[in-house]
Amino acid sequence: MILEQLIFSIIAFGLFVYMFFRMFQKNDTNYISILVMQAIGITLNFITVLAKKEIGAFWVIVKYIFGILLPIAIIIIEKRGISLIQIVSVAKAQIYLKMGNNKKAKEQLINLVTKDPENYIGHKMLAEIYELEGGMRKAIDEYVQAIDINKKDYDSYYKVAELLTNLDKSNEAAEMLFNLLNKKPDYYKATELLGDILINKEMYKEAVNVYQDALKYNPLSFDINYNLGIAYTMLNDFQNAKMCYEKAAQINSLAYNSKYSLAEIALIYKELEEAERYFMEAVNDDELAADSYYELSKIAMIKGDKDNAIKYANVAIDINSAKIVPKVKKDPIFIPILARISIPFNIQENEEIESKYKNKEIRAKAHLEGMFEITRNLGYDDIMLLKKREEKSQYIGYEIDEQDRELGY
Repeated sequence: MILEQLIFSIIAFGLFVYMFFRMFQKNDTNYISILVMQAIGITLNFITVLAKKEIGAFWVIVKYIFGILLPIAIIIIEKRGISLIQIVSVAKAQIYLKMGNNKKAKEQLINLVTKDPENYIGHKMLAEIYELEGGMRKAIDEYVQAIDINKKDYDSYYKVAELLTNLDKSNEAAEMLFNLLNKKPDYYKATELLGDILINKEMYKEAVNVYQDALKYNPLSFDINYNLGIAYTMLNDFQNAKMCYEKAAQINSLAYNSKYSLAEIALIYKELEEAERYFMEAVNDDELAADSYYELSKIAMIKGDKDNAIKYANVAIDINSAKIVPKVKKDPIFIPILARISIPFNIQENEEIESKYKNKEIRAKAHLEGMFEITRNLGYDDIMLLKKREEKSQYIGYEIDEQDRELGY
């Protein structure tokens, strides 16, 4: 018993002296609480010596935890590069955040990064708080500092790009995302955001390259195939766009946006049966239903089926009269049946509902619809010639790719 108390005293006192010097070395008052707990453990041991009898099991456990185990745990953690000030500051910051006191949480973290400028966790948490509060520029500064400390923090790379995009600094965001994809080419969120930026800047060829690179790592991604289809659509490369939309539709049969695009491409190529089949599937999407029935009505008119044309036009008007009626009145194809279409006298404006589709999807849809209007008066031979040119261009591109692979490019 005496030997155990002696060994404890030597070890505990040695650890106390070590922690005392660490406090001055680090200029960190957080060590005071550790020293106080060590002092409690040492005091409990002296009480045992003076009383010359064992204290209860509970106090023995407290003595060893406070006097030896706690300081040893602190030493091990610090050897792994985690400072005591980080442990205490981060713990306090998290408590304040759960209490909804962001100001106090920031104070703890600012104190941490002031005393330890290379503290990755402190900068990262500060960035997240600033972002939550809407302080995007401050958040960017903190994320950048986190990246400087941890070069493999790809999430912070993405966050900086996302915040730059929100600040309308798309060029800087694109540069950040290109750098990120060079380091981690399979980072899908970076691909998606970069693709959006490039399409918004009408840099469609660059967007195609980005999506094609992403397909190497995730060939069965609906979004990548679908977005690649959009990029090809905006380049008027409808053959490649069709292949991408078909792949997307195979991956997700309930994604009717890809089927609507396939229907419009079929219309451009005067493949009416195929277009009709895809539009009949797209009517299952509430947002696409009115447009799909409207297009079905046009197909019926092209085929000379006036009864179905009237039926589909009326259904489209019932769904969204404010959108469809002006189209019907404007399109000469409906002149022979206009009197038989139920056009309401007072068109009620539908309540404005935010589209579930992104801006690039809406633009691609409008582009396809516009291209059909341009090509619908072309003869069948002209359309076939256009299709053959696209197929030839696609074949030449394939041959060049094969040659590049053979040469090791």
